[in-house]
Amino acid sequence: MTDTETPTASRGQSTYREILSQPEVWERTLTDTRARWEAIRSLLSQRFDEVLFVGCGSTYYLSLAAAALFQHMTGRCARGLPSSELWFYPDVIPNAHKRPLLVAVSRSGTTTETVRAIEAFKERHGSHVLAITCDPQTPMAEAASLVLDAPAAQERSITQTRSFATMYLLTQVLAGLAAGDHAYLDQLTRLPEAGRGLMEEYAGVAEQVGTDFHIERMFFLGSGLYYGLACEAMLKMKEMSLTHAEAFHFMEFRHGPKSMVNEQTLIIG
Repeated sequence: MTDTETPTASRGQSTYREILSQPEVWERTLTDTRARWEAIRSLLSQRFDEVLFVGCGSTYYLSLAAAALFQHMTGRCARGLPSSELWFYPDVIPNAHKRPLLVAVSRSGTTTETVRAIEAFKERHGSHVLAITCDPQTPMAEAASLVLDAPAAQERSITQTRSFATMYLLTQVLAGLAAGDHAYLDQLTRLPEAGRGLMEEYAGVAEQVGTDFHIERMFFLGSGLYYGLACEAMLKMKEMSLTHAEAFHFMEFRHGPKSMVNEQTLIIG
């Protein structure tokens, strides 16, 4: 079927194809990014008091996951925030004498809040901005001192799938280089093969759960490095299926939210 004949169905098929294409996109992105390792190391060699990751929607949740990973691997202070918080409240970085690094994440590179956040950051703290995007020819990329782009991850779909995973992969490369962890960077090169295997192995499980229309609400639980990813999974479920979904830290689910569990609930950890 063509886009002209059935645009709604075609969009669903486009998203499905984009999900399945992820291993190839990761492989290509890792290869392309290797040429920028020295530029990344040069930027990271400067002394930063804090690394601030920002984004909107999916990329805000990506920022939460990336900040947790960066801090875990490097021992350096890192936070993830919605871009709008930095735009509206630039004093989230309280001391103007501190030397922060801003990592701005946006699939399109044109997200209003993220572009404005970069402007507010540069006005207050200088030009130390690293942009992660799928489109390097954008205002966000032009405002950054270094750009990590993944054009192969661009999507036709409104909902982010391979773009999220690929941009998160770029933050993993960033964390690995910042930590000087060559074993970790080597492990990242094995992700495409692992991804192919996982999608083949669990396709049946995904289809079984996805076609179980008794499920009316979903809770995604993740702690530590995985809380931001649980939030993104929650958002994907809302956007793509219009199913009620929420995300919590594992043990926080005990303190009230568990009262929402019934026979039509699926909990995913």
